[in-house]
Amino acid sequence: MKRILVVDDEERIRNYLAEELTEEGYEVLQAASAPEALKMIERDPPDLVILDIRMPGMTGLEALPLILGLRQNLPVIINTAYSQYQQDFMAWAADAYIIKSFDLTELKAKVRELIFR
Repeated sequence: MKRILVVDDEERIRNYLAEELTEEGYEVLQAASAPEALKMIERDPPDLVILDIRMPGMTGLEALPLILGLRQNLPVIINTAYSQYQQDFMAWAADAYIIKSFDLTELKAKVRELIFR
């Protein structure tokens, strides 16, 4: 079973994504912060990371190079409510940039594409 790590400081969003992705047949891990996610990736890396940008302490854009430093080929999807960060140079390192929506069609399709490539 493929494992996905959802990193978001909003518990309701983490839980919603976890529920939906579990129904798709994935094992879903959750982290409420970038430092927590980094520890999880270092200990037992998932097959894909879904990463929020705006989080207290360390943003997703700050965490992204650290994640890729731990696991260079680990697919990362940035999932954020803010489109303006898409032009940020660090965002280009992610495999995908998706604007948050309750319609998860785009996110689920990108997860399938990246996790089984």
